[in-house]
Amino acid sequence: MNLTVLPASSLKGKLHLPASKSYSIRAFLAAACGGRSRIIHPSLSDDGNVAIAAARALGASVVNSRQDVWEVRANLNKKLPAVIHVKESGTVLRLILPLLALRGQKVNVTGEGTLRGRPNTFLVQTLRHMGISLKGQGPKESVPIVVRGGTIKGGRITIDGTLSSQFISALLMTAPLLNEKTELRLTGKKIVSRDYITMTLRILSRSGIRVIKKNERFYVVPGHQRYQGLKAFFVPSDDGLAAFFLAAACFVPSRLQLLGVMDDDLPQADGHIFSFLKTMGARFDQTSRTLSIRGPFVLRGGHFSLNDCPDLLPIMAVLALFAKGKTFFHDIAHARVKESDRVGDLRKELKKIGASIVEKDDTLIISPLKYPDLYKKGCMLDPHHDHRLAMAFAILGLKVGVTVKDMESSHKSYPQFVRDLKSLGARVNIH
Repeated sequence: MNLTVLPASSLKGKLHLPASKSYSIRAFLAAACGGRSRIIHPSLSDDGNVAIAAARALGASVVNSRQDVWEVRANLNKKLPAVIHVKESGTVLRLILPLLALRGQKVNVTGEGTLRGRPNTFLVQTLRHMGISLKGQGPKESVPIVVRGGTIKGGRITIDGTLSSQFISALLMTAPLLNEKTELRLTGKKIVSRDYITMTLRILSRSGIRVIKKNERFYVVPGHQRYQGLKAFFVPSDDGLAAFFLAAACFVPSRLQLLGVMDDDLPQADGHIFSFLKTMGARFDQTSRTLSIRGPFVLRGGHFSLNDCPDLLPIMAVLALFAKGKTFFHDIAHARVKESDRVGDLRKELKKIGASIVEKDDTLIISPLKYPDLYKKGCMLDPHHDHRLAMAFAILGLKVGVTVKDMESSHKSYPQFVRDLKSLGARVNIH
């Protein structure tokens, strides 16, 4: 499906933000680890549905009891299926690998699309060290991954934290169920996406699990713990998806109200968008239930570290095209191993409209054109099957007009994105 987005004269209206995909995935998998849970208003994106299927594969009963309410009852004694398909969800893949290893059964974990070729080496090597026999494809240990069995043990464990926080979250979710105390140390020059580890810790705490965080690189997890269930867990709205509409309001005349649940006790990595926008010159009002913004604004460039929030790179790059002065995005090397190479592919596509971009290994520098009208209009942009690139390019179209290929890739996190964009007054054509 191609989507043509025409320049917009204004945007106006209200919409209900989708639930956080990251919290939804963690909630369903934690719920499958023990106890009874009620998960309210989860993400039913492609990845959210994969998490529900994975929880069932782990033995849990998952029932949609009424609108937006899912009842989960864990069953750790149920035999695993021979094959578990995680589609394109890297988060689900990484989180379930050590949980599957607990069962001592042979399981083939398969995936598709962009998940093929994504690296899992650090996690697979660590699980082997912990006593599990498993094998992925090629040097990156990509899907399909065969878990052959073994006995997973805790003790002193090290894992490289420079590539993905999902590896660390996976071990933190499994360690409480081991017989031994686990001392988990993170190695590498810098630990990336640390806020996602915090999100995992919040879910674990609400499940009755104790993890002792000594510092950013050292966690102690007592063994012989039992998951108590999440009771009633209301999934917060997704800050990263709100970012697309907040960005649109920054350069299109707008009056928007984004409705949802903003829970300060459940921080999100993409919550950095709020401080980033304020630094760039945007203004908005935020309560526990509403984000209100009236744009446009005169935006400023600057220096931004995306070490803990690499998913914001696509939409921040679009904002930088219309800011005053250069914008430097630092600490982004780990964004290269997402659904796409979010550094190289982003630069390649934005160059089509005439953007001035310098790409380095860990940095992207964007120099905006003096006059926005000089950007080339009507270009065909390819998101490389990356949902965040697709949505960022659609927002760019509100200013310069573009056609986005493969717009259905946005279903990975936000199936209603195009519908919601239209509801605010955007002019779009699907073909």
